[in-house]
Amino acid sequence: MGACGSATAHVLSPGKPTVSLLTATCIVVANMIGTGVFTSLGFQVGELPSGFVIMLLWSIGGVCALAGALCYAELAAALPRSGGEYHLVGRTLHPMAGFLAGWLSATVGFAAPIALGAMALGRYFHGVVLPENVVMATMPPAIGSWQPPPLTLETIVALGVTAAVTAIHLFGVRAGSLFQSGATIFKLTLITIVLGAGWLAGHTQPVSFAPVSGDGALIDSAPFAISLVYVMYAYTGWNAATYIVGEIRDPARNVPRALLIGTGLVTVLYVALNAVFLRTTPIDALRGKVEIGLIAGEHIFGATGGKIVGGCICLGLIASISAMTWIGPRVASTMGEDLTALRWLAKKNESGVPATALVFQLIIVAILIFTSTFEKVLIYIQFALTLFSTLAVIGLFVLRWREPDLPRPFRVPLYPLTPLVFLAISSWMLWHIVRDKPDESLAGLATIAAGLVLYFFSPKSAPRP
Repeated sequence: MGACGSATAHVLSPGKPTVSLLTATCIVVANMIGTGVFTSLGFQVGELPSGFVIMLLWSIGGVCALAGALCYAELAAALPRSGGEYHLVGRTLHPMAGFLAGWLSATVGFAAPIALGAMALGRYFHGVVLPENVVMATMPPAIGSWQPPPLTLETIVALGVTAAVTAIHLFGVRAGSLFQSGATIFKLTLITIVLGAGWLAGHTQPVSFAPVSGDGALIDSAPFAISLVYVMYAYTGWNAATYIVGEIRDPARNVPRALLIGTGLVTVLYVALNAVFLRTTPIDALRGKVEIGLIAGEHIFGATGGKIVGGCICLGLIASISAMTWIGPRVASTMGEDLTALRWLAKKNESGVPATALVFQLIIVAILIFTSTFEKVLIYIQFALTLFSTLAVIGLFVLRWREPDLPRPFRVPLYPLTPLVFLAISSWMLWHIVRDKPDESLAGLATIAAGLVLYFFSPKSAPRP
């Protein structure tokens, strides 16, 4: 099967798989609840100042994520090999398409969200400990016309946390599992507290969650479609368990469960949490801001309480960074097993961890933190991720047609309506990104094109038996 190997299930880690259903679900939840829900509302309320439209936006995102999770659940149960889209797209459509999906994941597909999470964490940390922006050091003199960004406290925190989390995962799957489960439970506890306090708050804003005149025009607008990009970035991670299928016990049973339980839980929490943000915090205070949770926390709990919430969000963001740090190198390692030119990424340490891929990912994260802005990185990576998740769901139709007798421990309910809903929402979003954000779209396509060059000039390993 060329670059993507055979359909035979392949266990990525040596020995018996060790990841339980609880940990797999925590990975899904931790990948989803992170940067997006605590940062993206500020980019939405400016042009969509309607409680009903915002709630509809987050509900549509949940429907799309659930539909995608159901499709991936069938694919992962039928084709149980680690690698996510790299394996699924390559197996159902073409090895080259799978390679490009894997190339994206191995380079920026996880590194960019990690960088975004680290940037957000740095911004929250700054808001908690310092009233003003403090430049900690100055970068070397500019070369030519390019001026390096200053080394701020936010940057130091972002780099320090990603390096520390990488070090934890170098110790092995068990250490990563314990850290991941504990950090995710902490994050869910924090969100529950904020939800309870927000709904019990006596002082609320004059926001209505019922439709009002003018909402129809807002829904049928480019800002609504672009805002959906931010929402879907917040939902990104609903497919997380498919990247480590080889490490999950009884994957045919537990991978679909982890995807559905995790995605369903997060959908409910997202809609409720954004309703609390709008109910307790003036729109003018949220507009254009990244540290939404900190601002809302100050309106719910007061200045001191808000800083405590901001500090807790910092800790919660570490769970998201950890989950993506865990998964990304597994994709790169799987590609290294299939491509001679990337064989160095498949090297594991004594604990069975793809250590070289982990360090490679950390280097890319550091580059993104130093060279890119939060909003541009978000649009750029969401365009590319949406493109390949769309191809994976198209692959579901192809696999059903080409291999109707393939054992399928899980089948998508309401087929073909469920995948069609996902494809319709994703395609609509992609069209608006290309039309309204051409620079970020071209950057995503350029990354994919670089992978295409590597694919054609790299010798392929023999397919696995």
